[in-house]
Amino acid sequence: MGKPKYTTRIPGAGHWSLEMRRGSYLKLTDLEGGANAGMLFYNPRNLLERYNGPDTLKCQHTFKLHKGHCLYSDMGRIFASVTDDSFGWHDTVCGNSRADQVAQRWGARDYQKDRNDWHQNGYDAFLVELAKYGLGRADLASNINWFSKVVSDAEGNIRLDDSAAKAGASVTLRFEMDTLVLLHACPHPLSRAERYPFKPVEIELGEADPVTDDDYCLNFRPENRRGFENNRIYHIAGGR
Repeated sequence: MGKPKYTTRIPGAGHWSLEMRRGSYLKLTDLEGGANAGMLFYNPRNLLERYNGPDTLKCQHTFKLHKGHCLYSDMGRIFASVTDDSFGWHDTVCGNSRADQVAQRWGARDYQKDRNDWHQNGYDAFLVELAKYGLGRADLASNINWFSKVVSDAEGNIRLDDSAAKAGASVTLRFEMDTLVLLHACPHPLSRAERYPFKPVEIELGEADPVTDDDYCLNFRPENRRGFENNRIYHIAGGR
């Protein structure tokens, strides 16, 4: 990982978006333990191309995300690679919290009355960021939930494993193409926290080390080599 150039903090219930350049990295850190960082990707040159959770899982034969995995678009290209990860189990199937869920669990609060103590939800947080780029509800996709581990029982019921939370856990993404990143720090939809979890997430940005032939993500799965080849053709043809 290269030298950091910028660091900021997203407060619990906050949201953020930024275009990341090819060859840059983004490191997320769960500062207190128990954070959930919802994330979506779009191609800023063609906003119809976006993160595809099912393809990401299917082509890498997994149900969870961790170091070595690549994050695919619906065009078979790789938005980013997970180059470092101290958490080891990230969810990309459970989606977002919604306003009715949040109100039922922790009570309804709005920004007009409660300001920074309001109870934002992941669905609306993404809609706010999408609107900045002319996108809306129809453009939402299945998102990643960094720092959230889900487990199932014998009957197939899924729950959030709160015991996996740890302060200081981090995950680093290296961007393999120019990518519009949307992020929120709202609760996971399966969170059963007693109080609304205002958990901050630190963001570090910088220049990534170049991809080499022995790169861990490139060689993690045979399918990833095909994804990197799709990116190479895209960049030869003028993509960024």
